[in-house]
Amino acid sequence: MLKTPELSMPRTRKVTTVCNGRREVWTDYEEAKAYFLELMMTTEGEKHERAECVYIQLIHGLDECSDEDE
Repeated sequence: MLKTPELSMPRTRKVTTVCNGRREVWTDYEEAKAYFLELMMTTEGEKHERAECVYIQLIHGLDECSDEDE
């Protein structure tokens, strides 16, 4: 049996993020998570909240993550 449930794992290694109006396509899911974790830890205020929003979506394994309200 797997330690991590299959549903929480990203289906592909590719992910698209939108943060502060900047759209970026990542070919490495882990690299995107590391970038947004670092961004979240080194910023304050609105930038921190936007990075945190994207990071939480990345943790949940979404293929498209955005800080915008839909």
